[in-house]
Amino acid sequence: MSSSISDLRVLLIPGALGLLLLAGCGGGESGAPAGGDSFDAASNKGQAYVVDAKSKANILGIALSSPDHTTLVAAVKAAELENVLVNAGPLTVFAPVNAAFDALPPGTVDDLLKPENKQKLAKIITSHAAPGKFPIEQLKDGVPLYMATGHYVDVEVREDGTYVNGSKILASIEASNGIVHVIGDVFLIAAS
Repeated sequence: MSSSISDLRVLLIPGALGLLLLAGCGGGESGAPAGGDSFDAASNKGQAYVVDAKSKANILGIALSSPDHTTLVAAVKAAELENVLVNAGPLTVFAPVNAAFDALPPGTVDDLLKPENKQKLAKIITSHAAPGKFPIEQLKDGVPLYMATGHYVDVEVREDGTYVNGSKILASIEASNGIVHVIGDVFLIAAS
C-alpha cells in the first residue's frame, strides 16, 4: 500500500507543481492571457498554457499583456518558444516593439513566420535573450553581453540612455523569471 501511495505522490506532486509553474504566465480571470491573446490549452502543452492572475508575470506574460509586442508574441508562437520564456530562468530579454518589426524590409516578418523558417526565426528570437538577469544598472559601457545564441552584443551607455547592440533600451520591466528590456530594433545578427 505504501508503494502505491508513493507512486501516486510521484505522479501528483510534479503535476501540481507544473500547474503552479504554468500559472506564472499572467492574464485575466477568464483563463485567457492578458492582451486579448488566447491559447488552446487542450492542443498545446507546457507551462506557457496555464494562467494565474495572482502571481507576478513572467517574461511571456509581460509580452502577452503588452499591445506593443503583438508581433513578438506571434514570432515566439511561430518558433514554439513559449515554454522557454516561462521557465525559471533567469533570463534577460530584449523585446522589440511592433514598430521595430514594421521597420524591417517589406515581407520580412511574413517570410519569417512561415513554418519552413521556424529554425531561423527561433535563432533570431533567441538572439534577443541573455542567460541571467541584467537590470539596466548592471549593463556597463563597453562590456559585451553574452547572448543565448552564443554571440556577444555591445553595450553602450550614452547621455540619453543605455544601448544594446545599437538599440536604445526604452523601458525595463522586472519579471518573475528575469527582466524584459523594451527596445526599438530587431537584432538580425543571428539570422544568417
